[in-house]
Amino acid sequence: MTTLEIKNLHVEVETEEGAKEILRGVNLTIKSGEVHAIMGPNGSGKSTLAYAIAGHPKYTVTDGEVLLDGENILELSVDERARAGLFLAMQYPVEVPGVSVANFLRTAKTAIDGEAPKLRTWTKEVNEALGRMTLDSSFAHRSVNEGFSGGEKKRHEIAQLEILNPKFAVLDETDSGLDIDALRVVSEGVNRYSAQGDRGVLLITHYTRLLQYITPDYVHVFVAGRLVETGGRELADQLEAEGYDRFIKASV
Repeated sequence: MTTLEIKNLHVEVETEEGAKEILRGVNLTIKSGEVHAIMGPNGSGKSTLAYAIAGHPKYTVTDGEVLLDGENILELSVDERARAGLFLAMQYPVEVPGVSVANFLRTAKTAIDGEAPKLRTWTKEVNEALGRMTLDSSFAHRSVNEGFSGGEKKRHEIAQLEILNPKFAVLDETDSGLDIDALRVVSEGVNRYSAQGDRGVLLITHYTRLLQYITPDYVHVFVAGRLVETGGRELADQLEAEGYDRFIKASV
């Protein structure tokens, strides 16, 4: 059993007016085999949580811990967190001109596994992963995300997820900007990953449409930098019908 524990996490970011606290004591435990969904209004700190866990330099952790199997990954560099088993799919995937998808994936796989994948099987593995995400094999030779549509970038990230196969995946609004077909393909990729039974998923989303394809074990409401409510899939349906108003008023 692998566990990702977020304990009393406080995070701030520098603004023109000075330091602003975004996360105000987040507590959450995700066990391998579980899918957790975080839903909340804009500006509540959902993406800040994702980037703070991954180690984005823009965000400063002022208190708390993030433990992966008991090790505080906040003490690790970004690449060390990835090697420890953490994966972040970004809301806005960045372009990396001049670095092909195949080389990018092979470098990442080598860093995580400690040895380079065998060339005779690597091309086939990459092409199969791209194919499952309905991306042509020519994408392997293109620069990472350069010229990709929004949907292609998101599908490429889930192809990365399947190839790198980390212990825990943090997916920050992976459904944003996807049409119906792309949403289904992306969801199928996430479900294949989680179906292994020993992988954990943290989904961050605004909408229940993603949860029509990916069934969460837990749904959490995130407001003003805190988790304020936890339930099952029915909580997402409630949010869809009623919105966040009562949670926002309660937090104020």
